[in-house]
Amino acid sequence: MRNLDGYISSASNPRVKEWAKLQERKYREREGKFLLEGIHLVKEALDAHWPIEVIAFDEGSGVLDAFEEYLNGEQQDGPVWIPVSPEVIMKCSETGTPQPIFAVALKRPPSAEILFGHDNGLVAVLDGVQDPGNVGTIIRCAAASGATAVILGKGTVDLYNPKTIRSTMGALFHVPVREADLKVLLPEATAQGVAIVGTSLQAAQSCYDYDFRGRNVWLVFGNEGNGLSEDVSSLVDANVIIPMTGRAESLNVAMAATVLLFEAQRQRQYPTKINS
Repeated sequence: MRNLDGYISSASNPRVKEWAKLQERKYREREGKFLLEGIHLVKEALDAHWPIEVIAFDEGSGVLDAFEEYLNGEQQDGPVWIPVSPEVIMKCSETGTPQPIFAVALKRPPSAEILFGHDNGLVAVLDGVQDPGNVGTIIRCAAASGATAVILGKGTVDLYNPKTIRSTMGALFHVPVREADLKVLLPEATAQGVAIVGTSLQAAQSCYDYDFRGRNVWLVFGNEGNGLSEDVSSLVDANVIIPMTGRAESLNVAMAATVLLFEAQRQRQYPTKINS
């Protein structure tokens, strides 16, 4: 096995204490690192060649059988693989029944240039979305629908929160995600010809009538309870509504984002053909 370090049994080991601190946002921000828990997320990060510092695994669990192709590869400068005890795994996990492997990954925020480097870009913008599950789901939908980026505005839950990371199901590694001050970034986007589109129950235009084609479009989604903030709402070019023929007060923000992202994908990739 390449890059194998010595066995760690004690949850009081200094390295383990440093890893466990990454469950708190202030330490993630200070160190520029975050935790990945479980086989799926660690594999997704490895497949994406994401920078990983350490992969810790329960030596007695047999979990390495699922990583044979990574262990026998030619990469010389990859992560250090460290066998640890179940107590160490538990110390560094937020879940009650953790999987027998986790990784310490490095933050890799994309440059601002990537937001404007497309002629037909599609970006999901989150304004104060606070539920980790919603943010993770929107990132998954953005990756699945071919969006070019996701932007997390101030007041939105931390991207590297363990619950957010789990909710992305690895999509974090397949679509650029950037944190930004929307009051600064949205006017810059408008100046560069980006169409800023919000959602509103009071909007007159259906999302199915809005033309998402042939230009850069940023879709802005607001807080679960209050919608878009006043500052951000004032920077939106147009608002659309998702028509509902049944009875429901509104849609969850992640559901609304899914509808709009895939409608944009449909218009761009699968335009309606009318038989002549």
